[in-house]
Amino acid sequence: MSARFALLALGAVAGPAGAQVRPATQPAMVQVAVLGHPVGQGKTLSTEDFTYEDRAIGQARGALDPADAVGKEAVRSLAPGSVVRITDVVTPRLVRRGEPVLIAYRSRGLLITTSGRALASAGSGEPVRVVAASTARTLDGVAAASGLVLVGP
Repeated sequence: MSARFALLALGAVAGPAGAQVRPATQPAMVQVAVLGHPVGQGKTLSTEDFTYEDRAIGQARGALDPADAVGKEAVRSLAPGSVVRITDVVTPRLVRRGEPVLIAYRSRGLLITTSGRALASAGSGEPVRVVAASTARTLDGVAAASGLVLVGP
C-alpha cells in the first residue's frame, strides 16, 4: 500500500508527460500617489509633495488620496517613494505638549482667561488636558486656535 502511495506522490510531483511549467504571474499593478521627496515630522503636506507610481495592489492598500492628505501634518519623517496612509498624518497641531497656552472659560457673556501649559498635543476641535499656571489645577478643554484652549460648557 505504501509503494502505491509513493508512486502516486511521484506522479503528482513529476506531472504528466509534456506538461509545461507556467511562469509566475505578475501581480496586478495600480497607479498610486507616493511622496516625491522626504517630508519631515511636523511638516504640512501639499499637492506638490506627491507624484504617481505603479505599485502592486498589496502595496497600494490603504493609501490616502492626495486630496485627503493635503493640509495634514506628518506624524513622523516620511521617506520619498513611500505611500501615505492614515496613520502617517494627523490634523495640524494647534496646541503642543509642554508649550504655553491661553485657557479660556466662556459662559453667559462672561470670559475668563488664564495662562497654562498643555499636557498633550491637539488639533482643532480635539480634546486636550491643560494645567493652569496660577492654580496648578488640571483642566480638560478643546483646542480652538493656535495656543488657545476652551474649557467649560
